[in-house]
Amino acid sequence: MATEKSQVYHERQRLQFCLLHSLNSLFQQKDAFSRASLNAISERLALDGSNSGTTTWTPLSVLFKPHHNSLTGNYDINVLIGALEEKGKSVVWHDRRNTASSIDLDVPEDILMGIVINVSVRRFAGIWKSRHWIALRKIDGVWYNLDSDLAAPQRFRDAQEVREFLDFTIGHGGEVLLVMNGKQS
Repeated sequence: MATEKSQVYHERQRLQFCLLHSLNSLFQQKDAFSRASLNAISERLALDGSNSGTTTWTPLSVLFKPHHNSLTGNYDINVLIGALEEKGKSVVWHDRRNTASSIDLDVPEDILMGIVINVSVRRFAGIWKSRHWIALRKIDGVWYNLDSDLAAPQRFRDAQEVREFLDFTIGHGGEVLLVMNGKQS
């Protein structure tokens, strides 16, 4: 956790490891998660799927795993949830039929750790379409956009600006996930 004298921790984008960068930025720790730990979660999820008889092996299965791409990352929601649960966190999927005003951004940080959003992105002049993970976190009473595509963390003016950002995200097909400290009933 940052203090007034320290910097807000922020990782920059590499390949498609935005989930890794988002998690480390969310936890404000360089090695809260590693590529190896996320790959292990993905492999465990794949084994669970193959034991249920729902996974079919193909030659491309070496690179394109059910929950990530083994070369570039690109982890899915299942890996996010598994990683957060390993750290005692839970995920509440925001109902996109509601505006961001239904999210209590002023709840204490010991209840709401932060927000992870998943947005559609186009790269390489629009040729490559994929999804991108972004973490938002309240640090020392200030909300930050910790998007790994940004050169530095972006400070929000206030909770209203965060809500406007989230409403824009929802309006453009993004998903909003609340990261809660502890298990939610």
